[in-house]
Amino acid sequence: MSLESGIDTIVEERLVQAVFGVTNVIDDAAWEWQYASHLKETYTPSELIASYSRYRGDEGSFETKLRRIIFRAMCKQAGHALRVEPEVILKHPETMVLGDGVFIGAHTMIQGRFDGTCHIGNHVWIGPHSYFDARNLILEDYVGWGPGAKVLGSAHTGVPIDVPIIATSLKIEQVVVGYGADIGTNATLLPGVRVGAHSIVGAGAVVTEDVPDYSVVAGVPARVIRYRK
Repeated sequence: MSLESGIDTIVEERLVQAVFGVTNVIDDAAWEWQYASHLKETYTPSELIASYSRYRGDEGSFETKLRRIIFRAMCKQAGHALRVEPEVILKHPETMVLGDGVFIGAHTMIQGRFDGTCHIGNHVWIGPHSYFDARNLILEDYVGWGPGAKVLGSAHTGVPIDVPIIATSLKIEQVVVGYGADIGTNATLLPGVRVGAHSIVGAGAVVTEDVPDYSVVAGVPARVIRYRK
């Protein structure tokens, strides 16, 4: 015990059981699905987004459940036990497919495109303040996404060079994060990369090329520092 503060000082490391990755998905009530279907059939996509925006920042179990229902109505598909924390922003949710047991942390932005595809698998955990260029994105099952991590799925060609870069054409490339991979806090994935299954991307890393399965990468640009097997 600290003599100055009177507060016990814990020096031992603790190993506790994971929560999100081992929790069984409990199916949402049938009325939630019926209500979501009614909303999708009754309102336009822009009206649904406006409704979602009214509850986007609210706390509380009722608001959380209502946000999930409207979210499901907005998306192409969203599975059971979806949890959407406050202030999550979506662009073109009608292009998005989400599996069961997805968690989306607060202040995350998922930016789709009207002709894009975004697939988020089962049991995916997304930390707060994350950003996704989701114009051609696949997150496979059991992906862990650290707070503040980002994925960029497109880049300007920059040609011709006498034209402002932001006025040149965009090249959209698919980004894939494989089964069971884990992306560190504030890491960034660049367009066209594939992060292999069961691999780890270190905090703050910038991934510029494919990451092998079962590897650990770190740095800028990210390099393999070891393999997990």
